[in-house]
Amino acid sequence: MGGVPDHVRTAARPVTIALRIVPLEVLTTTRRPHRMVERSVMFYRHAWMVFVSGFFEPLLYLLSVQIGFAALVGDIVVGGVTYDYAQFVAPALLAAAAMNGAIFDATGNVFEKLKHTKLYDTVLATPMTAADVAVGEILSAVSRAVLYAGAFVVTMWLLDLVGSGWIVLALPVCALIGFAFASIGMAYTTFMRNWSDLEYVNAVTLPLLLFSATFYPLSSYGDWAWVVQLSPLYHGVAVVRGLNLGQFEWTMLAHLGVLAALALVGLGITSRRIEGLLLR
Repeated sequence: MGGVPDHVRTAARPVTIALRIVPLEVLTTTRRPHRMVERSVMFYRHAWMVFVSGFFEPLLYLLSVQIGFAALVGDIVVGGVTYDYAQFVAPALLAAAAMNGAIFDATGNVFEKLKHTKLYDTVLATPMTAADVAVGEILSAVSRAVLYAGAFVVTMWLLDLVGSGWIVLALPVCALIGFAFASIGMAYTTFMRNWSDLEYVNAVTLPLLLFSATFYPLSSYGDWAWVVQLSPLYHGVAVVRGLNLGQFEWTMLAHLGVLAALALVGLGITSRRIEGLLLR
């Protein structure tokens, strides 16, 4: 009987480390997180413009690439294979749409409830727990990320930028991207003091969008490629792009492992911080 392949061990290593960080009580004390998702749905029914706002930035980037840059750049060669430039960029912007949907929902939206309306104090007066709040808000942000991703895939299809039927698997991948950024974003929110701290979120997300091999292949960064690989968004871009181009490599498992590890670490920090802030 053969052992576990090395590529599987490599992909599982960051997840194994992250599981040591996440407190088990997050899983054992979570009872009704779906109630937070239901509340978000009820709220956004009357504030739908707020809901869709984060979708427009990557969409406008996509349209600018399709209408302008693609005509100037033409085709792009990656790994000896020639691709249409717009088709190369589109899946990266899909991953960015998932990031935007999740992180903006898990920062400004959560900060309002935590510091101003004091909604979570009211929630804890019910049978719900602090873990329900943490997990529920993250799931709400993930739902927003998946809806953004679904709308973006439809847009790609309308613009004839879908290169492979495997793009349907990008939706669960975008859910994982959303989970990672929502949990890290919500963890950051628990340390925010005022609204001006949200500027740091924008200061991080824009460079991530521009320097995660979004618009250029990783090889074009030369000796700085290792810096790009530190970007959380890069790991999502690599997987979604591979699915759209029909390229499957074992390194995809490592990328997914990094995203899962970030999600678990963020969840662990968020659950501890939310419990400390609300139950102190």
